[in-house]
Amino acid sequence: MKKLVILGAGCAGTMVANKLRKKLAQKEWSITIIDKDDKHIYQPGLLFIPFGIYHAEDVIRSRSEFIARGVNFVVDEVVAVDTDKQVVETATGQYAYDKIIVCTGVSLAPEEIPGLMEGWQKTAFDFYTLEGAVNLSRALRKFRSGKLVLNIAEFPFKCPVAPLEFVYLADAYFTERGLRDDVDIRLVTPLPGAFTKPKASAFFSQLIEQKNIHVTASYDLAEVDCTNKKIISASGEEIDFDLLVSIPPNVGARFLVKSGVAMDEIGYVKTNNHTLKAEQHENMFVLGDTTTLPTSKAGSVAHFSAEVMVENFLREIEGEPLREDFDGHANCFIETGFDKAALIDFNYDYEPLPGKFPLPGLGPFSLLGESKANHWGKMMFKWVYWNKLVSGEELPLEAQMSLAGKVQD
Repeated sequence: MKKLVILGAGCAGTMVANKLRKKLAQKEWSITIIDKDDKHIYQPGLLFIPFGIYHAEDVIRSRSEFIARGVNFVVDEVVAVDTDKQVVETATGQYAYDKIIVCTGVSLAPEEIPGLMEGWQKTAFDFYTLEGAVNLSRALRKFRSGKLVLNIAEFPFKCPVAPLEFVYLADAYFTERGLRDDVDIRLVTPLPGAFTKPKASAFFSQLIEQKNIHVTASYDLAEVDCTNKKIISASGEEIDFDLLVSIPPNVGARFLVKSGVAMDEIGYVKTNNHTLKAEQHENMFVLGDTTTLPTSKAGSVAHFSAEVMVENFLREIEGEPLREDFDGHANCFIETGFDKAALIDFNYDYEPLPGKFPLPGLGPFSLLGESKANHWGKMMFKWVYWNKLVSGEELPLEAQMSLAGKVQD
């Protein structure tokens, strides 16, 4: 019997395990998926916890609840991967493989920023972890006036629209509490603008201006002085804060670095942009935030790329050439506050464009535009995630981006 091992039981790993279990004969292939715990977190929901929209219990489920029958789920810590012997070593055992799929995601590394750990979860918080989101919720409830600074340390990072969502929601949060005039909200980013793509950046920048949110662009963070409450750039530019929301460097799993699987110390695995094959290792595919794909590290990318990866996995085990079908398709709802949201849809070749989605001319969702429908689309996605997406069911969305319904200049 052939052995498939999947590292990581988050969105990408769970989804691909379930999809492949339906495709691979159980008499021919065993599937083992390994993760360090049994907590599956709905990551898009973490953003809502600081503002009291969601609570911790709204975003946590058991991983095993979503893993298909016929998939061996192992709760253990992976410590090494020997790509020559094709063996995964965990804290308590070893797992040989014929094929391996790496879906280990990324984690925050606040220790990489000098001074940040001195105030971590005290005066400097995050919303990318459950602990951080809950702690930030407590801090925001007590925050009545002063300088609220969201700083992005470096690029790339997970879900690049999330910082925009945070400052938009913060504007609504303090407005609804009657405190907005006393709170200075500032977005400090290494990017030259609000977003990486020109049309989207212009749209989001206009919203930022309307909401009186200040932006400091092209800011190269060097250190954080938590004692004096200021961030300092490489050029010496200082920005004061009373409450810091930090997006520190994102790094891949440390065992990938130690095992030589990752391409460098940051910890991402070099991935073919179109086939999802690992470029430096045999019999390995990569999915989710661990990849080096030049597109957003987001759940939609994991979903669309999984469709291509599954097809290529099946082609490879049959000795057929792989298809270079993944086009970098990403699709993201962006909360803009006051029960409205925007939506972007793009790929490697096309930046986000205005229009209607998914039905051309009809929507109901608006691309590069605010609407209540977009907001409810985002809120309803949690049900889709738990009941359809991670279970590996087919969704009525094409893996490749379509230009239908989009307005081009």
